[in-house]
Amino acid sequence: MDVQTVGEVYQQLNKSNLHLLSDIYHEEVVFEDAAHKLEGWCKLESYFQTLYSNVHRCDFDIIEHQQSGDSGFLTWKMALVHPKLSGGATVYVNGVSHLKFSQGKVIYHRDYFDLGEMLYENLPLLGAVIKAIKVRLGK
Repeated sequence: MDVQTVGEVYQQLNKSNLHLLSDIYHEEVVFEDAAHKLEGWCKLESYFQTLYSNVHRCDFDIIEHQQSGDSGFLTWKMALVHPKLSGGATVYVNGVSHLKFSQGKVIYHRDYFDLGEMLYENLPLLGAVIKAIKVRLGK
Protein backbone atom coordinates (compact mmCIF):
# COMPACT_ATOMS: atom_id res chain seq x y z
CA MET A 1 0.00 0.00 0.00
CA ASP A 2 1.25 3.49 -0.82
CA VAL A 3 0.02 7.08 -0.95
CA GLN A 4 -0.84 6.87 -4.64
CA THR A 5 -3.09 3.84 -4.03
CA VAL A 6 -4.92 5.68 -1.23
CA GLY A 7 -5.46 8.63 -3.59
CA GLU A 8 -6.86 6.32 -6.27
CA VAL A 9 -9.36 4.84 -3.79
CA TYR A 10 -10.53 8.29 -2.71
CA GLN A 11 -11.00 9.40 -6.32
CA GLN A 12 -13.48 6.57 -6.92
CA LEU A 13 -15.19 6.70 -3.51
CA ASN A 14 -18.98 7.11 -3.32
CA LYS A 15 -21.97 5.94 -1.26
CA SER A 16 -22.07 2.53 -2.91
CA ASN A 17 -18.40 1.51 -2.54
CA LEU A 18 -17.37 2.59 0.96
CA HIS A 19 -16.23 -1.01 1.51
CA LEU A 20 -13.06 -0.06 -0.44
CA LEU A 21 -11.87 1.83 2.63
CA SER A 22 -11.45 -1.39 4.62
CA ASP A 23 -8.68 -2.38 2.18
CA ILE A 24 -6.58 0.69 2.96
CA TYR A 25 -7.09 1.38 6.68
CA HIS A 26 -5.43 -0.45 9.57
CA GLU A 27 -7.68 -1.73 12.39
CA GLU A 28 -5.96 0.69 14.79
CA VAL A 29 -6.09 3.72 12.51
CA VAL A 30 -6.14 7.22 13.99
CA PHE A 31 -8.03 9.70 11.80
CA GLU A 32 -8.03 13.45 12.46
CA ASP A 33 -9.42 16.48 10.70
CA ALA A 34 -10.48 19.98 11.71
CA ALA A 35 -13.59 18.67 13.48
CA HIS A 36 -12.88 15.06 14.52
CA LYS A 37 -10.40 12.67 16.05
CA LEU A 38 -11.38 9.04 15.63
CA GLU A 39 -9.49 5.98 16.81
CA GLY A 40 -10.03 2.55 15.30
CA TRP A 41 -11.42 1.27 12.02
CA CYS A 42 -14.95 0.72 13.39
CA LYS A 43 -15.32 4.38 14.37
CA LEU A 44 -13.84 5.55 11.07
CA GLU A 45 -16.14 3.27 9.08
CA SER A 46 -19.17 4.62 10.97
CA TYR A 47 -17.98 8.20 10.33
CA PHE A 48 -17.75 7.62 6.57
CA GLN A 49 -21.14 5.89 6.44
CA THR A 50 -22.75 8.86 8.21
CA LEU A 51 -20.86 11.40 6.10
CA TYR A 52 -21.83 9.83 2.79
CA SER A 53 -25.45 9.24 3.84
CA ASN A 54 -25.87 12.99 4.46
CA VAL A 55 -24.29 14.34 1.27
CA HIS A 56 -25.49 14.28 -2.31
CA ARG A 57 -21.91 14.20 -3.58
CA CYS A 58 -18.38 14.16 -2.19
CA ASP A 59 -15.67 13.83 -4.84
CA PHE A 60 -11.91 14.11 -4.47
CA ASP A 61 -9.52 15.28 -7.16
CA ILE A 62 -5.99 14.27 -6.12
CA ILE A 63 -3.60 16.99 -7.24
CA GLU A 64 -0.30 15.42 -6.20
CA HIS A 65 1.19 12.83 -3.91
CA GLN A 66 4.55 12.37 -2.24
CA GLN A 67 5.93 9.59 -0.10
CA SER A 68 9.10 8.87 1.82
CA GLY A 69 9.25 5.51 3.55
CA ASP A 70 6.10 4.89 5.59
CA SER A 71 4.90 8.50 5.50
CA GLY A 72 3.40 10.60 2.73
CA PHE A 73 1.11 13.42 1.66
CA LEU A 74 -1.75 13.92 -0.76
CA THR A 75 -2.95 17.33 -1.90
CA TRP A 76 -6.56 17.38 -3.05
CA LYS A 77 -9.60 19.40 -3.97
CA MET A 78 -12.93 18.17 -2.65
CA ALA A 79 -16.25 18.91 -4.34
CA LEU A 80 -18.99 18.62 -1.74
CA VAL A 81 -22.74 18.89 -2.31
CA HIS A 82 -24.73 18.96 0.93
CA PRO A 83 -28.34 20.20 1.12
CA LYS A 84 -27.58 22.43 4.13
CA LEU A 85 -24.44 24.07 2.70
CA SER A 86 -24.47 26.92 0.19
CA GLY A 87 -28.09 26.27 -0.75
CA GLY A 88 -27.19 22.82 -2.07
CA ALA A 89 -24.59 24.19 -4.52
CA THR A 90 -21.18 22.56 -4.89
CA VAL A 91 -18.66 23.68 -2.28
CA TYR A 92 -14.97 23.29 -3.18
CA VAL A 93 -12.37 22.77 -0.48
CA ASN A 94 -8.60 22.44 -0.90
CA GLY A 95 -6.72 20.23 1.52
CA VAL A 96 -3.76 18.07 2.37
CA SER A 97 -3.74 14.59 3.90
CA HIS A 98 -0.78 13.32 5.92
CA LEU A 99 -0.66 9.52 5.89
CA LYS A 100 1.46 7.03 7.82
CA PHE A 101 1.55 3.31 7.07
CA SER A 102 1.98 0.20 9.20
CA GLN A 103 1.73 -3.39 8.01
CA GLY A 104 0.79 -2.20 4.52
CA LYS A 105 -2.20 -0.10 5.63
CA VAL A 106 -2.89 3.47 6.74
CA ILE A 107 -2.38 3.67 10.52
CA TYR A 108 -2.57 7.49 10.71
CA HIS A 109 -4.54 9.92 8.54
CA ARG A 110 -4.64 13.65 9.28
CA ASP A 111 -6.52 16.04 6.98
CA TYR A 112 -5.61 19.72 6.90
CA PHE A 113 -8.16 22.08 5.38
CA ASP A 114 -9.92 25.36 6.13
CA LEU A 115 -13.07 24.44 8.07
CA GLY A 116 -14.40 27.94 7.38
CA GLU A 117 -14.04 27.43 3.64
CA MET A 118 -15.97 24.18 3.89
CA LEU A 119 -18.55 24.86 6.54
CA TYR A 120 -18.86 28.26 8.20
CA GLU A 121 -18.83 30.35 5.02
CA ASN A 122 -21.52 28.15 3.49
CA LEU A 123 -24.12 28.25 6.24
CA PRO A 124 -26.93 30.75 5.53
CA LEU A 125 -26.59 33.22 8.43
CA LEU A 126 -23.07 32.52 9.66
CA GLY A 127 -21.67 32.59 6.11
CA ALA A 128 -22.73 36.19 5.60
CA VAL A 129 -21.12 37.21 8.90
CA ILE A 130 -17.83 35.42 8.09
CA LYS A 131 -17.69 36.97 4.61
CA ALA A 132 -18.33 40.45 6.06
CA ILE A 133 -15.51 39.97 8.55
CA LYS A 134 -13.14 38.89 5.77
CA VAL A 135 -14.03 42.00 3.76
CA ARG A 136 -13.25 44.20 6.76
CA LEU A 137 -9.92 42.42 7.25
CA GLY A 138 -9.09 42.90 3.58
CA LYS A 139 -9.05 39.21 2.70
